[in-house]
Amino acid sequence: MATIAIPASAPPRTAIVVALLGLLVFINYVDRGNLATAGPLIKTEIGLTNTQFGLLVSAFFWTYTPSQIAAGWMAQRFNTYSVLSWGLAIWALATIATGLTSGFAALLALRLILGVGESVAFPCASKLIGEQVPPQQLGHANAHIAAGLSFGPAFGIFAGGLFMAAFGWRMSFVLFGTVSLLWLVPWLSVRRAANRHAAPLPDRSPPWRAILRCRSAWGAGFGHFSLNYSFYFLLAWLPLYLVKSRGFTLPQMAQIGGLVYLLQGVSAFASGWVADRWIAAGATPNRARKTMLVAGTIITGACLAVATIGDAHIAIAALLVSGLSGGMTATNTFAAGQTCAGPEAAGKWIGFQNFVGNTAGIIAPALTGFLVDYTGGYGAAFAVAATVSVAGALCWTIVVQRVEPVDWVSLTGR
Repeated sequence: MATIAIPASAPPRTAIVVALLGLLVFINYVDRGNLATAGPLIKTEIGLTNTQFGLLVSAFFWTYTPSQIAAGWMAQRFNTYSVLSWGLAIWALATIATGLTSGFAALLALRLILGVGESVAFPCASKLIGEQVPPQQLGHANAHIAAGLSFGPAFGIFAGGLFMAAFGWRMSFVLFGTVSLLWLVPWLSVRRAANRHAAPLPDRSPPWRAILRCRSAWGAGFGHFSLNYSFYFLLAWLPLYLVKSRGFTLPQMAQIGGLVYLLQGVSAFASGWVADRWIAAGATPNRARKTMLVAGTIITGACLAVATIGDAHIAIAALLVSGLSGGMTATNTFAAGQTCAGPEAAGKWIGFQNFVGNTAGIIAPALTGFLVDYTGGYGAAFAVAATVSVAGALCWTIVVQRVEPVDWVSLTGR
């Protein structure tokens, strides 16, 4: 695991904070992905159509996405450590409650609550990383975040799938939600230490109108959308695709899906290290981050296109490669945004970027369910995901002007 250097002005807890933030994102993706892993069982028990199941997965983003703006504001305005504590408590309790309820309406309501709780994770994490980690090491720091969002689905689909096959889906939600609450134990200790070291500071972040006038913020948001579309498409539908379309058993699905996200997590760490080393050797952040992002989006799009061609072995090979390319983009997406925003705007910038990017979570699961019901197969859904992914390369190369700190003084006049 990469070591995070601690700036001289920061208290000596930076490495611990970054590690706990990575663990937070890991838990975040385990809990949000449980529904997709349980999809084959829930659809049968409750009698859902593909369209209804797609709406259930999508419902999480109906609250998660708009809450990014509020989360970005809270990250800059309030104690960031406390905001994360309350967010995790809300989503862990919603996860537990999901295992204790039944019916489409109740599941829908709990997915909405889950979205509110989980919305604080990335804006708050980016705020803390932007404050405590120097720009030339943002790849290392964000590798922890990217690994969390990769290893979380890997663990959720593998361990969760095997656990559900043995004990049912309800017990899995109760167990994972309860374990999630344990994260608060070390985090509350870190929060107390942070409060002792730092006095409250006034919010000096640029106003929202300055971020909205920044072309690169929109480019990063739409580039993030392209990455998230393929990610959420697979997160929501990979279990059902492997079981219903390719004929794998639930344990086999768990192993294949887990390996896809395991490779993505390994790639995230490697890509963060490579990008930071490249910058240390003289490359600009613009060149290093954009190269990773553009290459990753194009490779992911090609893999999704290939996944529907030929037999199951070709599809699995393509999906595994897409895991590697997904790691390249996951690490550098947040590092690029944090570099452009700078410490004074990282919370708001990532809140906005995540708001635009996570509209993909609203669209991808629901549109996929409709396309599968309408066409009777997954070919059209994979084609849409591949096209959106490749289009992201244009956002990172053309719309994002340069991955470098924005001059907020010239934009705001202060």
